[in-house]
Parts: sequence; structure tokens; C-alpha cells
Amino acid sequence: MILYGTETRPAVLARTIRRIGDVKLRGGVDGLGVTMLEVGERAPDFTLPADDGRKVSLKDFRGKKVVLYFYPKDDTTGCTKEACSFRDNLGRVTSKGAVVLGVSRDDTKSHVKFKDKYHLNFPLLSDDDGRVTTAYDVWKRKNMYGREYFGIERSTFLIDEAGSIAKVWRKVKVEGHTDEILAAF
Repeated sequence: MILYGTETRPAVLARTIRRIGDVKLRGGVDGLGVTMLEVGERAPDFTLPADDGRKVSLKDFRGKKVVLYFYPKDDTTGCTKEACSFRDNLGRVTSKGAVVLGVSRDDTKSHVKFKDKYHLNFPLLSDDDGRVTTAYDVWKRKNMYGREYFGIERSTFLIDEAGSIAKVWRKVKVEGHTDEILAAF
């Protein structure tokens, strides 16, 4: 039996499938019924709570480029390095006419602590029900020390001004990632 947190795979799948009822299903990756988004496709819209209490929708950024990055967990080594790199390079990103949005399944309370601790200067969005991580196909089966579980695969999507996916980075390596994104503009 494979455990996902404290749940079995069938329980996680049943719960996930119920939550993605409004997401267009196109095949089957990892048994979840979603396939990878491709360059040129319309980015799935969403509205999520931000660390400052606002509701943030992707459609609010039409006319701007969006760097939408998904990360596994607040205040962990890799996620902190990635967030701080975006923080330190935000001026370079915004000079390209883009905004940065970070998404994880942590709650907004966790995001507030993380943002305050590292003085992050961009919104962190909470996908606590997993709808957006599933729509973007970043909720993946993982294996650590022989234990299988589901979690967020570190991924970044560059979304153009019209709301289409311009570039996708999956299984992101944190070192040098911000420069990769800037080179794609």
C-alpha cells in the first residue's frame, strides 16, 4: 500500500478527482486524468487567496506576463532559495513587464510567516484544496527514501499577456532558474 500523508492512493485520487470537476480532463497522467499543459495552450484560470488576504485571479494580469511558479513547501531549503532568488531579481523580472506569483498548498498563515521571515516582495498564493496544482499538472507522485507520496513538483510557467503558456519548466533546479526565466523573455 502506498501512503500519501496519512491517506491511501485511492482516497487521494477520489478526493482529487472530486475537486477538479471543472477542469478539462484530457487523458491520464498518474491516474489523475490530466495531461501536461503545452506551450501555446490557454493557461487554466484560477482565483486563490494570497498572503495579504486578497483574492488573486490569473485573469487580473491580462496584458502582463506572469511568472507562475509552484513550489512544494514554505520555509524549506530549496523553496526558500527559489523564493529569495525571485525576491532578489524581482526588478529584472518586472522590467520585462512581468509579475511573479508563487503557489503552494500551504495555507495563507504559513505564507505570511514565510513572506515576513524572508522579506518576499511578491504574492504567495494558497492552493489548499489542490485544484490549481492539479490543473497545472504539478501534483505528482514522489518517492523519498523508498516512501511514495504525492507532492508538488517544482515547476514554473511563463504566461504571456494574452493568458497563454509561453514556456514551461518542470522539475526545476533552483540554482540559475531565475536567469533561465529572464532569458526566455
